[in-house]
Amino acid sequence: MNARQADRLMKYLLLVLLVAVIVVELAPLLWMLSTSLKPEGEIMSPTAQWIPAHITLENYAMMFKRFAIARWFVNSIVAAAASTVIVLLIDAMAAYAFARMRFFGRDVMFFLAVTMLLVPLQVTVVPLFLLFQKVNLLDSYPALILPTCGNVFGIFLLRQFFITIPRELEEAAFMDGCGHFGIFFKIVLPLSKPALTTLAIFTFMSSWNSFLWPLVATNTDAARTLPVGIAMFISGLGGTTEATQYGIAMAGSLLSVLPSLVVFLALQRFFVRGIAMSGIKG
Repeated sequence: MNARQADRLMKYLLLVLLVAVIVVELAPLLWMLSTSLKPEGEIMSPTAQWIPAHITLENYAMMFKRFAIARWFVNSIVAAAASTVIVLLIDAMAAYAFARMRFFGRDVMFFLAVTMLLVPLQVTVVPLFLLFQKVNLLDSYPALILPTCGNVFGIFLLRQFFITIPRELEEAAFMDGCGHFGIFFKIVLPLSKPALTTLAIFTFMSSWNSFLWPLVATNTDAARTLPVGIAMFISGLGGTTEATQYGIAMAGSLLSVLPSLVVFLALQRFFVRGIAMSGIKG
């Protein structure tokens, strides 16, 4: 076997491996979709069927009829969108200060900020709960949004990207009379779309899929998010005493996956470029 044949064989093997990984990754999502379209009796059948024998939308209709799915969905959208916008603004400004400005203690402050990545979320739940209880903000949108606004990972990601922007652009802007705010909004942000998009994807997905803090911070459907609501009616904690109906559960779970999938597919062309360009310099 010559070098060309070996190279072609390696490409085929990698292609097969890639297809296998894609199938493994998509199989749970496809099974979820299939189950959500089956009648309950067919779901409990001992014979597994990927394609429903009788396709029905009854599970979706019952889901919206019996549970506050629409309200939970809106709450999750509002919380995830607001968190994403606020995180982008705050983290971008902090990252610009750490990357492009000189001040006393800058490196020490950045090091301390990065060490916060080592603090697990579970450690902060009780102090956050007591704080929001003290200011009467539990079971509200601020309780869902505010704890996500200090995203240290975003600061690190954007700082690494901002370092790669040529200083000549900044110096030319200073000579034209532009200040730091002008440089930030007119030069740095327009050049940072890949990194900002990457952070937006991470933040939206993290906020959308967040479960522990929304579970602790919300008590009613007025502020409850979709993952918490679905978990409660699946586990029977939402006031229902009947057995779990898996078709409805799968329909709700599929609905919870769609927004993250849509956001990622819409912004994926910036995603890889943002990750690649954010770690060029340290």
